[in-house]
Amino acid sequence: MHKIAVVPGDGTGPEVVKEGLKVLEAVAQKKGFKYELTDYDLGGERYKKTGELLPDSIVEELRQFNAIYLGAIGHPDVKPGILEKGILLKMRFDLDLYINLRPVKLFKGVETPIKDKGPKDIDYVVVRENTEGLYTGSGGFLKKGTPDEVAIQESINTRKGVERCLRFAFEFCKKRNKDNKLTLCGKTNVLTYSFDLWQRAYNEIAVEYPGIQKDYAHVDAICMWMVKNPEWFDVIVTDNMFGDIITDLAAMTQGGVGVAAGGNINPEGVSMFEPMGGSAPKYTGQNIINPIASVAALQMMLSFLGEDDSAALIEKAIQKVVSEDMQSMAAGRMGQSTSEVGDKLADFIAKA
Repeated sequence: MHKIAVVPGDGTGPEVVKEGLKVLEAVAQKKGFKYELTDYDLGGERYKKTGELLPDSIVEELRQFNAIYLGAIGHPDVKPGILEKGILLKMRFDLDLYINLRPVKLFKGVETPIKDKGPKDIDYVVVRENTEGLYTGSGGFLKKGTPDEVAIQESINTRKGVERCLRFAFEFCKKRNKDNKLTLCGKTNVLTYSFDLWQRAYNEIAVEYPGIQKDYAHVDAICMWMVKNPEWFDVIVTDNMFGDIITDLAAMTQGGVGVAAGGNINPEGVSMFEPMGGSAPKYTGQNIINPIASVAALQMMLSFLGEDDSAALIEKAIQKVVSEDMQSMAAGRMGQSTSEVGDKLADFIAKA
């Protein structure tokens, strides 16, 4: 029995989660596994009504689940940063979701803005450190609001945090067994303290993985090659900030955030899975948002729960629907409604 916490969230989050759960029901019936869902109303509406973001009591409850399935967090009536820090970042830090895992896969039939590149060229994974770096909030102001103001934001990188992220990346690359190449993305020529630690730890751990090809590139070069030669990459590992930036670029090359999903992973505890597109409030209630990323997040979740056959079947369903039934990955231009896409995915699974 898989115990799953569901956080539909804000905007179009509940709409895409609904279609993901439709697919979950179909694949569970097909493959014969059991699950139990518990809903949590975390998000902008709860905050507006109660002033609560993510109570510690709910964090403790979430620890008891096998996985968390998230729709989106973000509300137009709430100042930017409040929900993101108070819910998403708090969840990452309190549950120690220290890996952000982002598959970058172009499905057949999905358009990419990169000329002359196809599904065989765009198929790699970014492993992003998820609880350290610039996102710890370390720093402060001196003489704020005056002409002499000083703002300091510190990047915190611990040996423990760096090493566990790198070890996850090496193991993931070995398990993926595609090109067996792990690229460290950094900026060693300028960030001479933080990425000196990353590079040294990478080199030391690499000795334990003789079957993995070592590779390094500066983050600016990575951005260029993601566009020019995406086929060079197998698995990329990097810090929190660089990972945040390059995965948005990567999403555009795979067809946009409408198909991009990610996992916030604690290999020793509960993990959270989500679409990358955000709450998209302007599309709320119109039944036109693309649910594919949410379904892809569900696929990742089932894989991490050990339901590999179910995850593979969902990927086949996604491939079929995006290549044969959808005209575009953009909201309002799919040629199908949100619910129709979910119906087609579930129907493929049921008939498989």
